[in-house]
Amino acid sequence: MFQKLILFVLIIFIFSGCAKKEDLSVKPPDAKESYKIYDEAMKAMNEGDFFFAAKKFSEAEKILPVVEHSAKALLMSSYCFYSINFHDETISSLENFLRKYPADKNIQYASYLIALSNYEQILDEKKDLKPLLKTKKIIEDYIKKYPDTDYSLDLKFKLGLIQNQLAAKEIYIAKYYIKIQKWIPAINRLKIVINEYDETIFIEEALHRLVEIYYNIGLISEAEKTAKILGYNYNSSKWYENSYALLNKDYKKEQLQMKKNLKKEERGLVGKTIDKILNK
Repeated sequence: MFQKLILFVLIIFIFSGCAKKEDLSVKPPDAKESYKIYDEAMKAMNEGDFFFAAKKFSEAEKILPVVEHSAKALLMSSYCFYSINFHDETISSLENFLRKYPADKNIQYASYLIALSNYEQILDEKKDLKPLLKTKKIIEDYIKKYPDTDYSLDLKFKLGLIQNQLAAKEIYIAKYYIKIQKWIPAINRLKIVINEYDETIFIEEALHRLVEIYYNIGLISEAEKTAKILGYNYNSSKWYENSYALLNKDYKKEQLQMKKNLKKEERGLVGKTIDKILNK
């Protein structure tokens, strides 16, 4: 909601010049109606009636006599749809804008809104991968085309979240295959995470799950090799500890002995402290 408020302020700033540059009172009679509709749309938007405003902006766009104003009206209509989460309508309207006004100065903003509208439709990790992959491609293309903009900075952050969601989906599917002992498909899914999403939070779990699979199917050397990679890069994680425990039969005994030794040290320290107190 905060982001949409910022976008609202931005859109008002972008388009505030329309009324200033053109005085409705000096418009020729055949143009007055189009600007009257545009003003109705602006009033409705400012009052929070975004759906009505979107329809009015779209209506004005078709009859405004100045092409720059028509472009602004269509983009305003798109923004109003976006503000009420009508994402399909937003994308359709913005794609229409890009087709009709390819030279408009607000192309970067329109493309950014398309990326946002796709991003906000992403479902959770148990659903289809297609929306995520589509959005990932749209955002990557935007960042490549407009690398040094504030919009790209925001989308880079969102791209990181998408990468995590894609990795989560792969982990989810891999765990399902592990559950039904379909080892090869599980390995393939985990390797996708390792090879393509190695900067996400799921890389550690993917390596550990791979250790588990290799161990369970008797590929001990592969399990040990993968555990070494996990240990070298993430030796303080719970996933490395789990892998180490799996491959080291004496791990639990070692942990128990360490706890016993720690308790002895604590008791010894308490005793020494008491002795010092008594001997003062």
